[in-house]
Amino acid sequence: MELLDKLNWRYAAKAMNGEKVAEDKIDRIIEAARLAPTSSGLQPFEILVVKNQEIKEKIKPIAWNQSVITDCSHLLVFAAWDTYTPERINYMFDLTNEIRGFKNEGWENYRKMLLDMYPQRDAEENFNHAAKQAYIAFAHAIMAAAYEKVDATPLEGFDPAAVDEILGLREKGLRSAVLLPLGYRKADEDWLVNLVKVRKSTEDLVTVIE
Repeated sequence: MELLDKLNWRYAAKAMNGEKVAEDKIDRIIEAARLAPTSSGLQPFEILVVKNQEIKEKIKPIAWNQSVITDCSHLLVFAAWDTYTPERINYMFDLTNEIRGFKNEGWENYRKMLLDMYPQRDAEENFNHAAKQAYIAFAHAIMAAAYEKVDATPLEGFDPAAVDEILGLREKGLRSAVLLPLGYRKADEDWLVNLVKVRKSTEDLVTVIE
């Protein structure tokens, strides 16, 4: 119930007051994103935490001039792999073996299957797949922010290519997928703050198949 209460409290803040969020809260939000499940456990994305005000000022014009970009405390940029490569796949499988302390034949066969499939696919298809994994972590960050009573504003309204250039993402084999400003609402300038949350009823949203 506590989590549901906080999810009912949250909304996409349209104005933030510039107040800094404590770093321990940010750390827990990012940790929730890090713990999110991803396809084959590959975690095919990175999270950039932008605190630099000059960089946020550069991003604002290519994000529909939304004030939360510059008035937030921390701007999270979820950047997906531009494609799957053998090196990236092997890194995660090797890391798993190292941390678990053993090799498993079935796991190694699964590695080979992915190596035979993913790198051969079109790069755009791979990016779209990786971006979907980034969105899972993105959702975890939103829920964790709500739990911490930190406002979060999901943003797809931006020019990804421009953000990629500002942050030098393409050189790292990354492409921006979605933005998440974190901060505290500025209630007196936010038209959405007092409006009732509107969602479909459970009956309209959920179909139970027994």
